[in-house]
Amino acid sequence: MQNRIEEKLHSAFDLEYLKLENESYRHNVPPGSESHFKAVLVSLAFTGLMPVKRHQMVYGVLSEELQAGVHALALHTYTPAEWEEVQRRYPNSPDCLGGNGK
Repeated sequence: MQNRIEEKLHSAFDLEYLKLENESYRHNVPPGSESHFKAVLVSLAFTGLMPVKRHQMVYGVLSEELQAGVHALALHTYTPAEWEEVQRRYPNSPDCLGGNGK
């Protein structure tokens, strides 16, 4: 799933940077799951767009994956200028707050 997501994102956006982290291990899911991801994308395609629109673009590209087992997708989308402003750093994900069995 991770490889599929990465390929689709690279195909859909002219990315200057992509980091896709499988964070499933931080949640109450079976070992080896690919259901919770964090994506950091840097592209000129996001220029002039509000974060909601950027996220909608990514969700549109990954609609099949979101219907086929990806339960959570944390997005951090930047233009190249914004990426430099934040010094190429992105937020840490919060700890899992529970779910089944926790």
